[in-house]
This record gives sequence, structure tokens and C-alpha cells, in this order.
Amino acid sequence: MVQVLSSRVLVRPADPERSRAFYGETLGLEIYREFGTGPERGTVYFLGGGFLEVSGRSDTPPGRTLQLWLQVADVAAAHETLVTRGVEVLRPPVREPWGLVEMWIADPDGHRLVLVEVPADHPLRYRP
Repeated sequence: MVQVLSSRVLVRPADPERSRAFYGETLGLEIYREFGTGPERGTVYFLGGGFLEVSGRSDTPPGRTLQLWLQVADVAAAHETLVTRGVEVLRPPVREPWGLVEMWIADPDGHRLVLVEVPADHPLRYRP
């Protein structure tokens, strides 16, 4: 059995500075730690119960299989904030048939992020 003590998602961006600006300034994620020096240094952000590490560099476009699911308290407020910060919204907030409110954006490299609000009446909030 593998006992996972901590986890993080690693992103290897084409332009590390641009990605750090997106995650740190545009999305406003708080920094957990930084390591190394220079433009390809690593930055690890708090991501709710996990972490997001932006480090290194990639010369290839991202795959379409990685998608980040980020739960927020208020998707409409996040939408308004991100639009004013110039983030391209791939799909505005929509209440899905399964009851969650979802909005889709992409980071500068095209990694898709879904911002999710769990409404107060949703089964994820309580046990029947």
C-alpha cells in the first residue's frame, strides 16, 4: 500500500515568469515555498488541500488530459475578478446538471482550469 503524505501538481511552462505572474498575481495564489535561482526557479503555491509547483521549462505544448479542479467560495465573484484582470474565460459560470457551478479558464500555456462552486444545497455539502 502506498501511503501518500503530501502531493502536488507540477507544471513545466513555456515561459516560467509569465506562468508565475498568472498563478501568483492574476489568480492570487499564495506562495508555499520557492527554490533555485534564475528564470527557471521553482515556485510552489498553496492549492487548497494540495500544492501547485511551477518550475523548469517545457518546449512542448501541454497535453489536454491534465485539468485542474479548483473549488472557490463564489464563482461569480471569481469570474468578475478574473475578467477585470484580463484572463480569457473559456466558459462563464454555469450551473451544471450535477448541481455544481463551473467556470473554465486556461493558464498562459493552455492548461485548463475549472473553478467550481459547491452550492449550499449540493450533496457534497452534507450527508443525507
